[in-house]
Amino acid sequence: MKPDAAVLSMAETIRMNEPDVLSRNIDALKELQRVGWRQLADPALTIFECREIRNEIKQSEAELRSCLELMSDRCWFRERPAQDDAAASFRKVEFRLLVGN
Repeated sequence: MKPDAAVLSMAETIRMNEPDVLSRNIDALKELQRVGWRQLADPALTIFECREIRNEIKQSEAELRSCLELMSDRCWFRERPAQDDAAASFRKVEFRLLVGN
């Protein structure tokens, strides 16, 4: 599956050296989901309050989904080591023969 140009330009804007704001946003949205579901278990809530909490959960779910897609794009377009570096690391491997008694 090949990503389109919009995804590529979005991935180019994400810098690996920046503080990981995206991870913090994902964690905050997950916590918001947990709290929302916990609140829905309260039998004292009115129908209106339940509806409002469900709407907040749906909104945070959409935001969480978009953040997770951005995180996936970040991992997909992460810089990978050059082939020369990988080949050089294999040349440095030293093997030892172990002789049993």
